[in-house]
Amino acid sequence: MLDETVIAGIADDLAAAERSREKIGLLTAAHPDMTVEDSYAVQAEWRRRGEAEGRRVVGHKIGLTSKPMQQATGITEPDYGTIFSDQVYETGAVIDHSQYSGVRVEVELAFVLGEDLAGPGVGLVDVLRATEYVVPALEILSSRIEMEGRTIVDTISDNAALGAMVLGGRPVTVDSVDLRWVAALLYRNETIEDSGVAAAVLDHPGRGIAWLANKLADHGETLRAGETVLAGSFTRPMWVHPGDTVHADYGDLGVITCRFA
Repeated sequence: MLDETVIAGIADDLAAAERSREKIGLLTAAHPDMTVEDSYAVQAEWRRRGEAEGRRVVGHKIGLTSKPMQQATGITEPDYGTIFSDQVYETGAVIDHSQYSGVRVEVELAFVLGEDLAGPGVGLVDVLRATEYVVPALEILSSRIEMEGRTIVDTISDNAALGAMVLGGRPVTVDSVDLRWVAALLYRNETIEDSGVAAAVLDHPGRGIAWLANKLADHGETLRAGETVLAGSFTRPMWVHPGDTVHADYGDLGVITCRFA
């Protein structure tokens, strides 16, 4: 494990990068012996500082769970990050593009939990039993670390590249729709750019939630009732720029729109 002062220094660098909207160099280049556990320690320090400043944790994101995302990043191991309340938008929002860096959008499903989920040993049936409802979501990615050549260690330290999420469409219970076959069409400025089916996430998006519950147990944490969990993208990340309008059509589950100013 890296020394605590090194962990704090990396967290300082990431905080400065977030303020300046400039990327820092690859952590794996500066710290070649850095491990996955070191990167989660950096992320935990980022979360601790946020909570100390009065930010409220409302959920988690899971990343790199689908083949499209793994192929886009060259990373094959899932990761997770923390979502604060000030990172949540509703459909129709106008979003300030300048507050993020390397801005991309992904299509996902969000699981809102009605019960706690404590690993280890959590499976898909446990997730479905604990879920109050599922709702369409867009994830806004923002990178504080150079993107070219990054590894799982860089991504985890960067809070899994989370910028924000946008919620919309029609909430559904897990028994009212086959979640594997939820599909979405992703548009930018009225032109379709990508499409996908939720089964691309580990064959069922709920499996990502199970993975997270079990992974959190390794760090002494639990998914809590009321939290929102982004289950992972089933499209490739789509670059967006100031002035772009994003529209995601989930068919029977409705639509999400947002505009970047």
